[in-house]
Amino acid sequence: MTAKLSKQASVLWAKKRSEDGRQYWLPLIVHLMDAQKTINWLFNHWLCDGQRQILRGELSEEAAQKLVKFVGFSHDIGKATAAFEAKPSYDRDDSLDEQLKSQLARGGFLDFDKLQLSSPNKSQHALAGEAILEDFKVPESIGAIIGGHHGKPASESPADQLTVYTANYYQSDNRPELQRSWRQVQKELFHYGLSSSGYQTVDDIPEVKQPQAVILEGLLIMADWLASSEYLDQNQSVPLFPLIGIDQSWQDINMTTRFQQAITSWDLGGEWEPQKVSSSDPYKERWGFEARPVQKRMTQAIGATTDPGMVIVEAPMGLGKTEIALIAAEQLAYITGRDGVFMGLPTQATTNAMFARVEAWLEILAKSQDDNFQIKLMHSKAQFNQQYLKLPNALNVYGDTDEDGSVVVNTWFSGKKSILTKFTVGTIDHLLLMGLKQKHLFLRHLGFSGKVVIIDEVHAYDVYMDSYLCKAIEWLGAYHVPIVILSATLPKDKRNTLLRAYLKGKYGARYKKQLVAPAGWEDTEAYPLLSILDGNQIKQIQDFPGLSDQKPQTIQVQRLTVTDDELMAAVAKKISTGGIAGIIVNTVKRAQTLAKLVVPGIKLMVLHSAFLATDRTAQETALQAVIGKHGERPDKMIVIGTQVLEQSLDIDFDVLYTDIAPMDLILQRAGRLHRHQIARPEALKAPQLFIMGIQGPNDYASGDEAVYGKYLLMKTDHFLKKTITLPDDISPLVQRVYSSETDREIAEIDVAQAKFAELQTKETSKATVFQIDDPKFKRGVTIHDWLGRELGNVDRYEQKASAAVRDIQETLEVILLQHTDEGNFLLDGRNLKDVSPREIAQQLVRIPFIVTPGPKAIEQAINDLENLTSRYFTGWQSNVWLKGALALPLDSNFSTSFEGWQLTYSSKLGLSYAKEDDHG
Repeated sequence: MTAKLSKQASVLWAKKRSEDGRQYWLPLIVHLMDAQKTINWLFNHWLCDGQRQILRGELSEEAAQKLVKFVGFSHDIGKATAAFEAKPSYDRDDSLDEQLKSQLARGGFLDFDKLQLSSPNKSQHALAGEAILEDFKVPESIGAIIGGHHGKPASESPADQLTVYTANYYQSDNRPELQRSWRQVQKELFHYGLSSSGYQTVDDIPEVKQPQAVILEGLLIMADWLASSEYLDQNQSVPLFPLIGIDQSWQDINMTTRFQQAITSWDLGGEWEPQKVSSSDPYKERWGFEARPVQKRMTQAIGATTDPGMVIVEAPMGLGKTEIALIAAEQLAYITGRDGVFMGLPTQATTNAMFARVEAWLEILAKSQDDNFQIKLMHSKAQFNQQYLKLPNALNVYGDTDEDGSVVVNTWFSGKKSILTKFTVGTIDHLLLMGLKQKHLFLRHLGFSGKVVIIDEVHAYDVYMDSYLCKAIEWLGAYHVPIVILSATLPKDKRNTLLRAYLKGKYGARYKKQLVAPAGWEDTEAYPLLSILDGNQIKQIQDFPGLSDQKPQTIQVQRLTVTDDELMAAVAKKISTGGIAGIIVNTVKRAQTLAKLVVPGIKLMVLHSAFLATDRTAQETALQAVIGKHGERPDKMIVIGTQVLEQSLDIDFDVLYTDIAPMDLILQRAGRLHRHQIARPEALKAPQLFIMGIQGPNDYASGDEAVYGKYLLMKTDHFLKKTITLPDDISPLVQRVYSSETDREIAEIDVAQAKFAELQTKETSKATVFQIDDPKFKRGVTIHDWLGRELGNVDRYEQKASAAVRDIQETLEVILLQHTDEGNFLLDGRNLKDVSPREIAQQLVRIPFIVTPGPKAIEQAINDLENLTSRYFTGWQSNVWLKGALALPLDSNFSTSFEGWQLTYSSKLGLSYAKEDDHG
């Protein structure tokens, strides 16, 4: 429809700025129309069918579209107030402010240039918009969305705003002649929003339920951000919704052309159109190998579902669960109307390893559809992943027909918008953060609601993380998002908890009344096992033809009680005639201690979290190259690492030594033993597993107990016999250790069990402090107070976010460099003058927690690091890559004294520490 607006409506501003001596503004009506058109386009073209179904709820498609358009137009109606229109520009351009005030005065807002408000900040424009709409009788569930569109809804409906802060809305508390223009323009914009959305009266606007409102809020925030993007790129070469010159009016703009050009420029990636997976062998088509019997059976069962919710795949290490999951993603996306995938992993190392596999799979899909698909690697070191960096920018390949059928990166989807990328691979934290109260959480829910969610290594999460995982799963259940969960070593109690969380989210607290499940489903110990939620029905597939073709692997288990020197001598002797020995320990310090004892002449590789980001990436790549699936194995080598070696890395040891750990993790580590079908040294043809750290009956090394607690170590020690047969023993061993019913079989476990139970209760309770509530489906439940007392802005600091959902201590990341009399250098010897700021920014390492134990120590360390940085590295604050970074300069011996500790770095061992009193 062609807008016919009063002069008053046409002079209101939504945005203003000055640049290079020129002044710009954006009329409010233009931004409202931009946002309305944008959210309508996103609803019709960017959302997948599954997301549109969430937004519709009980509404028709037409009714949902009307609501979307109304919310889009009305979101900034709170800017049509005296308090907002009087706001100074960010750059304090008094001339620009005066011109716009004069424009308002000429438009009929009397005496506006004389305005003096006592408390304009009490009616910020999102809250003001909610107050105005609810005064016009818009339902509270919709008003709350307007009030929350800057990331956090009000705690309750702002019913008293118009009476308590009248002048903020109408320029005066008591002068009708000043108020009149404001009342008229707000009413005009409100009715324009109604009619342009297809409504006759306000009574046509429906209520929405809470999950609907969360997704609609997310869509509104996305639309507002997009409609507020002047350019697609930092170079400002591709305009989207630019401001106009101060001498122009909204009538100088062709609104249709403006929108079409903007959305054409922004819409850079292809839309995945999932196809029904053919009955032939999809594994052969994707990866060139014939499906194993287990893979084929699971894929058939998943494809036969009609309302799939959760799929749990329990199968041995090395069986191809990742491929099962990626095929399942195609199947579930097709059945449920999703158009994206999130793959979540325990660590950055496992995420990097998985990214290559997902990217290769996505390339196949892109080529089959002859389109470009956008991908995002989501963790704080993504900018250092060379494979990710080599992917073309969507902006550069758009419109180039020769490039169709590739995987691309779209830089518009950065920061909080990252999860909106259709295909994402990231640490599990990004999923767990669905449950954390924080500003703009709606965007995270919007991003996940359109994807198939795959969670790998689900056994690797503790009770604190599980609390957040279950909360995220409940909300995914509310959105009917399909989830694929992978594990080789899943306790049955955890399996049942995950299934119940999804059922509760999808059907509410009374799901048990609707549940259809086979007898004994909660106690199943079959292995492999496929558990499927299909609607309200639990199906469990445990008959897998062809399993007998896979030869069981019997592993000899031996406990070692030796000194570190004796251990390394034994390892050297074990591989004296050749072989690759793996040593997996529970702490970085122990890994470094053992590495120093390796006999000269034996090739050594070390992998843990205390390496520079660049060195760690290089180590991971090098490790895969030598003992990965197609690695060129040296004759003799020792690999020493921490838990990063047990998760998702497809590596193979001839013999394995491991510190005592809970049974599931011991089995995961054992899964790296004789993993591939290759020739072995004669002395190592039979797989051997050596367990360290057991000092006596119920007596374990202090470091091991500190990491895992005594209870699980006692149970693991008790049930771990002299031989393990894989895969047959995996489920029985895991279930015995994690079942409380077996406690009575172990003497003197009561104290450890009580301590374990107390810790579980404490951690679960602690996890709920900043956690959102369960989804509510009752009418009248709004998103007011949904975020309540939120944690604050954690998105900018991934470590802070991870600390919140993992219950880990916050530590500091520093850029590790060398400062000598000759100048400043990278640790590889290059002078900083010859290195780009981006490469300098990659030299990150985390300071051990013991050096900065607690907030006060961190604060002191930050002050000291800021002083060091400003003293030796001038100019960083003006660089986009280095602004805010903290440098820790090392001396010519790659060492420094810091906060009472001696810190030393080596590319072979990583960052090590010693108390200064003990040093030297």
